[in-house]
Amino acid sequence: MALSYVLETPVSGFNFENSTRDARLESLLGDLKVKAPKPLKTGTTIAGVVCKDGVVLGADTRATSSEVVADKMCAKIHYIAPNIYCCGAGTAADTEKTTDLLSSNLTIFSMNSGRNPRLVMAANILQEMLFRYKGQIGAHLILGGVDCTGSHLYIVGPYGDLDKVPYLAMGSGDLAAMGIMEDRFKPNMETEDAKILVRDAIHAGIMSDLGSGNNIDICVITGEGVDYIRPYQESEYKDMRQRKYKYKPGTTAVLGENVIPLEMQLVEEIVQQMDTA
Repeated sequence: MALSYVLETPVSGFNFENSTRDARLESLLGDLKVKAPKPLKTGTTIAGVVCKDGVVLGADTRATSSEVVADKMCAKIHYIAPNIYCCGAGTAADTEKTTDLLSSNLTIFSMNSGRNPRLVMAANILQEMLFRYKGQIGAHLILGGVDCTGSHLYIVGPYGDLDKVPYLAMGSGDLAAMGIMEDRFKPNMETEDAKILVRDAIHAGIMSDLGSGNNIDICVITGEGVDYIRPYQESEYKDMRQRKYKYKPGTTAVLGENVIPLEMQLVEEIVQQMDTA
């Protein structure tokens, strides 16, 4: 079995050491009158409602990379604790790692204390983590669950802004989803009515936003347990590919080629040795 020996211990958590390198490359490209690539647009619709018996969270399942649908079955409702779940919008990798870090911290707390964590604790940890990175983590989160103090729903933004709300929608399809929420939300809703409201809000976001689509996932969190329904509603628009979109090399002619050398100096190098015996 091949073993790798890392000479330098990797830094834990998020690492933004390449930010200086990217800024230097962007300045060099600007001097050469070459435009640097822009960040890709993402798309999502997530929503949450506080009901009579708990909290209902919902999300679509489409992950996009600009105009390309990267994943049709992306799970956007993340496990945090037995009584807490979190919907994530924004950069998929950032939401995954942020919720994983939160879940591991709360798991250690539960093992030491012997009880489930409170929602306000999870929200404060997320707030401090995201505020520390000043928006470099593209995670727009809806945190919901039930603890010893009742049912709670929090919104946590990428810059660390925090708010407690009775209902909420986020993502690129949030305007259409919030229209449904504001029109039909009522305090102390029954669980089934809350599930229908969240489903219709996510569906409105899907129909009004190209970045949202495919199936609808629902997560119901009550004092008795969690019901994670995936999918709660499948997409009514299904299509089978009629052709194979693979072309031989040389199908598209190369009209021109321009190689621009960049004067860069390597200041640090990490060497890894691998035993292939």
